[in-house]
Amino acid sequence: MNWQHSDIASVVSVLESGSRPKGGATVESGEIPSLGGENILKHGGVTLEEVKRVPRKFFDRMTKGHLKNADVLINKDGAQTGKVGFYKNNNGANACINEHLFLIRGDAEKITQSYLYYSLLSQACQNQIEAQISGSAQPGLKSDFLKGVFTRIPESIPEQSKIAEVLSKVDQAIEQTESLIAKQQRIKTGLMQDLLTRGIDEHGNLRSEETHEFKDSPLGRIPVEWEVKRLEECVDFWDGKRVPLKQADRDKMEGDIPYYGASGIIDFINRFLFDEELILVGEDGENVISRNLPLAFKVSGKIWVNNHAHVLKPKIGFDIGFLTERLEFYDYTLLVSGSAQPKLNQRNLRQMEFPMPSSNEQECIGAILCANTERYSFLKDYQNKLRSLKTALMQDLLTGKKRVTPLMENMEVCS
Repeated sequence: MNWQHSDIASVVSVLESGSRPKGGATVESGEIPSLGGENILKHGGVTLEEVKRVPRKFFDRMTKGHLKNADVLINKDGAQTGKVGFYKNNNGANACINEHLFLIRGDAEKITQSYLYYSLLSQACQNQIEAQISGSAQPGLKSDFLKGVFTRIPESIPEQSKIAEVLSKVDQAIEQTESLIAKQQRIKTGLMQDLLTRGIDEHGNLRSEETHEFKDSPLGRIPVEWEVKRLEECVDFWDGKRVPLKQADRDKMEGDIPYYGASGIIDFINRFLFDEELILVGEDGENVISRNLPLAFKVSGKIWVNNHAHVLKPKIGFDIGFLTERLEFYDYTLLVSGSAQPKLNQRNLRQMEFPMPSSNEQECIGAILCANTERYSFLKDYQNKLRSLKTALMQDLLTGKKRVTPLMENMEVCS
């Protein structure tokens, strides 16, 4: 079974863009889905959540851009130029694309749609596509860009299909994991809302005002057993230090100790280790708060912390797991000061107030929430491993380095 190395344009029969009505489109401006650049996912694929729509009369007048099942889509301009999606439509419903996408259909005698999709999604082709982007004010791809994108293509259509089938199995696993991650996040959001406002009684039951006694507090209604505490009553504050800017001074520092600031917090989120029982809270609002990322996490061992992170050590009687989740749940909007560079200063942080249960209940709540977070972290790690596996398989299978012919031969024997 021979392979050929050719430009993708030579195996494509249709490349066209679409359009939108004058004034644009919204999710409520028509009946027919109209996909745009926002519907192409970063890692490949298509999302139909919040898809915009055009009137049926406009759709009927369109001469180009009508979608068919298994169309390959690519962003032709904008921030996500070059990102590739695969449109699935097994029920035959009408849909179209706007002027920011190309739809691509291959010559069925030369290439399958799924092999075309994975080829364009490969890192080798993505690099070539990026090289085709032109323009300064509005960078984008011209309609002949595929002439400059080369790949290896098996002459055997069945071999192409088998390669795409293997890769699609990994994609299915990634999609299933993404669904589990989203479900886990919803579960955690609900748990945090319930456990951090109502808590659980000595029998492990969630409290409610119908079955348990509550009281008024400056923070609203809370269980009668709880007290309102300021953060400075619960933790000791340790200040970080600015790392010297000169390389010579940095070289004098101990080289094996991790160094964290605002960006380090983002990289280190969701690693839950307990040796030192410290909590880091991001101070830089631009890097942390505006991205809606968790602000607190636990660390272990020795670390360097710069002056863009607060380090908190729980006092006796306060559980690290509970405090970490409690800090993540807090709305910091009113505490952030400054407009050019928003800050969460230590003075405001110290005065933060929380409804605080007993130490035993803190431990129970913290354990429940930490277990949920660890499950979420496990799923994220698994998702990353699947994506790495997909990248490796694409590199091997789409270049012919590893062949799927043994799989095809086994199928023939079994049949």
